[in-house]
Amino acid sequence: MVTVLDRTHGAPRPRHPEKANRPESEALAKPDWIRVRAPSSPVYRETQEIVRSNKLVTVCEEAGCPNIGECWSKKHATFMILGDTCTRACAFCNVRTGLPEAVDAAEPARVAEAVAKLGLLHVVITSVDRDDLPDGGARHFAEVIEATRAASPATTIEVLTPDFLRKDGALERVIEARPDVFNHNLECVPSLYLTVRPGARYFHSLRLLQRAKELDPTIFTKSGIMVGLGEERNEVLQLMDDLRSAEVDFLTIGQYLQPTRRHHRVERFVPPQEFASLETIAYAKGFLMVSASPLTRSSHHAGEDFEKLCAARAAKASEGPVLAAE
Repeated sequence: MVTVLDRTHGAPRPRHPEKANRPESEALAKPDWIRVRAPSSPVYRETQEIVRSNKLVTVCEEAGCPNIGECWSKKHATFMILGDTCTRACAFCNVRTGLPEAVDAAEPARVAEAVAKLGLLHVVITSVDRDDLPDGGARHFAEVIEATRAASPATTIEVLTPDFLRKDGALERVIEARPDVFNHNLECVPSLYLTVRPGARYFHSLRLLQRAKELDPTIFTKSGIMVGLGEERNEVLQLMDDLRSAEVDFLTIGQYLQPTRRHHRVERFVPPQEFASLETIAYAKGFLMVSASPLTRSSHHAGEDFEKLCAARAAKASEGPVLAAE
């Protein structure tokens, strides 16, 4: 059965109006390695209450993340700012699409308060695409970073931003706020962009990541993709090379899961051993950090991974430059 109405935010309304008339695709049976337990712990409910009481949106809920039970039971959450409605209509995504509401000026303070209440050592802040805003929401990102820094000075901050397509100066505004990690997901190989991510441009996203490193060489850069959408292995390997050319530090690779039968279909479930192989290759290509598994998501284990990133950079620096033999 396809869910076309969203009843979680007041009166029922179409969640994916652009997909309402699309034909339903056949759903593949999920293998055992992709199944997760339903959330039930007291800490999960406590995290849920903090999110609700601060009137915040999380990508954990909006995108239907399979790891929500594990993360919320550890008081980890990825906050989604700039509302719950996206101006794009990507074929893989479960976030509501349509005309967004006005930006909430009080949101940065509420995010900062929630970070402090949860006692987060590392926080991930993402957003919907806001093509309707002159700066794509960059100033709001900066305000959230600044408010969080003031409320929780010891918390490290990771941003997962939109592509800011045709928004001159937007990336610069975010980088000026000095997040510890700048993340922008390529999502899929370039040959699938027209069907999977039609509002985006592969080489623009790649350049965004490269430019972030140019603006601040000390910042960690990160990107992620999904597999199982119909890509070829060689395309994934080329994408790795493209990211390394842009000096991206951290790559995540996870299994695409179809939110409804009117979203892009799952072409296949990639077995764990293939993920292990891709991880080995990615490390060989020079990434400081790689996370590749069926349930890997961009912000899954983000705090632990940030510590590993710092350690990997320190280890690389201690090796010193490789001198050519005379």
